Amino acid sequence: MVQYQIKQKFWSLGGKFKIMDNAGNLAYYVQGSFMKIPKQFTITKPDGAQVSRIKKVLFQIFPKFDVTMADGSAFRIAKNFSFIRPRYQIEHFGLEVQGNFWDMEFELRHNSVPVAQISQRWLKINSTYDIDVFDDQYADAVISLVIAIDYVKAQQARSNASSSAS
Repeated sequence: MVQYQIKQKFWSLGGKFKIMDNAGNLAYYVQGSFMKIPKQFTITKPDGAQVSRIKKVLFQIFPKFDVTMADGSAFRIAKNFSFIRPRYQIEHFGLEVQGNFWDMEFELRHNSVPVAQISQRWLKINSTYDIDVFDDQYADAVISLVIAIDYVKAQQARSNASSSAS
């Protein structure tokens, strides 16, 4: 099992931060685009090898975000219509989500076997996530999923803030 911690910088332009493993070593580097439409994130290993790219799909009624892995596989996070609480689904991911996806307290499973557990730390100024990956082959996809979900949540928060300010 490998544990990762994602702690985003509160004032980072474009979204630039490091992901550390449980030994305190740099495991991933996340670089967000600055002033680019659509917004994109690139996740790389410390040696510079690209892990994935996250990109917002433009001109959609409900927000959609595509995640393309380095091996060419891809999945999408899409917002569904809902009156009360935001509902999102993960398309073509290949893992089952159990728990509270939106509040970042969930487990990912493959054939009912846990492969990762994700938990958000609350009462922090910046977004902080603890990720336990039980099967190393899923680490890149799990990290990419968490970054994409956090981006979706940030977009939703900005949208809610701007609509309440009007």
